[in-house]
Amino acid sequence: MPGRVPGIHVFTVLMTKDVDGRDKPGHDEQRKPLRMNAETDAKLIEQGRKLFAGEWQFVWASPSIETLPPMASVEVAFAGRSNVGKSSLINALTGRSALARTSHTPGRTQELIFFEGPDNAGLRLVDMPGYGYASAPKTKVASWTKLIHQFLLGRATLARVYVLIDARHGIKDVDQDVLKTLDKSAVSYQVVMTKADQVKPAELQKHIEETTAALAKHPAAFPEVLVTSSKNGTGMPELRAAMVRLLGERS
Repeated sequence: MPGRVPGIHVFTVLMTKDVDGRDKPGHDEQRKPLRMNAETDAKLIEQGRKLFAGEWQFVWASPSIETLPPMASVEVAFAGRSNVGKSSLINALTGRSALARTSHTPGRTQELIFFEGPDNAGLRLVDMPGYGYASAPKTKVASWTKLIHQFLLGRATLARVYVLIDARHGIKDVDQDVLKTLDKSAVSYQVVMTKADQVKPAELQKHIEETTAALAKHPAAFPEVLVTSSKNGTGMPELRAAMVRLLGERS
């Protein structure tokens, strides 16, 4: 449906407040859909375009929980397997070719990388180390994995996590560990499928359906999947719009 914003046009997870003030999906209260019309969707998409057309820059790198930047802006993190395309997606979102460092070698992102938007935007993007395969010693991989899980569980300004899943493969066992951690945390999350341009339509639809079915078992997950391509821009307007709406909810 042209102009529809997946994941925000119909939002079926009722949000409650955890003890630290962060949003979390409600389990005991009845879920109520919040419906948006096409005009609202178009407005959010335009606001998203303007937000990400502004100046974005690297501001911080954290190799450990102890070195995280002070909590200030709303933070949105991107998690996913090594080589799933996190850095490429951040570059596509911001319209820059080299804001986030990309590499053909999985596991090159070894720290939590923070990017900040235009002045007064109040939004930070966090590029997380890839989990799963990485061309590094096992001790380092274990350290990055621990950092990922600690960050997801203990950051009050973390408002949303986008879990990137390769559209060519769908959810793997290694993804399930992160989904389980997110289910325990107070932060909402949504699956974003990447590299959709590299999959035939029938196979893509199959992986979308399988992923949606898998997410039904995770109470903290948004029920809808965003489908993107950093190469041709598919899904980028909708993803930007989702973050604009998030900023509005947190203001």
